[in-house]
Amino acid sequence: MSDKQSQLDKIRADIIEKNICPELAAQATNLVMGDGDINAEIVFIGEAPGKKEDETGLPFVGAAGKFLNEMLAAAGMERSNVYITNIVKYRPPNNRDPLPDEKSAFWPYLLKQLQIIEPKVVITLGRHSMEYFLPGVKIGEIHGQPRHIQLGDHKILIIPLFHPAAALYNGGLRQTLIDDFVTVPEIISKI
Repeated sequence: MSDKQSQLDKIRADIIEKNICPELAAQATNLVMGDGDINAEIVFIGEAPGKKEDETGLPFVGAAGKFLNEMLAAAGMERSNVYITNIVKYRPPNNRDPLPDEKSAFWPYLLKQLQIIEPKVVITLGRHSMEYFLPGVKIGEIHGQPRHIQLGDHKILIIPLFHPAAALYNGGLRQTLIDDFVTVPEIISKI
């Protein structure tokens, strides 16, 4: 097992041991940490697991995950070459939006994941993950527009995108999300 993997496993153990968000943990089937290449240059961050994710313990495996996979393919990227996680690691009841205190409770663990993986690019999927990196902005105004931020000792590129689930509910966003997504490799090539 790699050193990075053992560090990521320790984060998982800490979340369980410290009983982060006990109300969510009590009704969840699985703690959903993340999936993909732990040496990835690109990390995708969603908001919280849904029903399928809770059942499997893997992020983005339901309908939104299928759309994410389609967009990765359209952009010439492979899921196995990126890392995918969520800000909140347990499924909120009835797939409701994660609450501010739930996001705050998991934020330090997400930061630790990023410190271990050391991506060059973080792609936020939806406003819940975006607001922690880019506070005070609206996703409708800045989606697809890269922003450099300081994260600890590293400068990192944040690319805010709409959440794939939003495009499933709002057909008008579908093409916008695909258009934003296919520009990602070009943006990354300029780093």
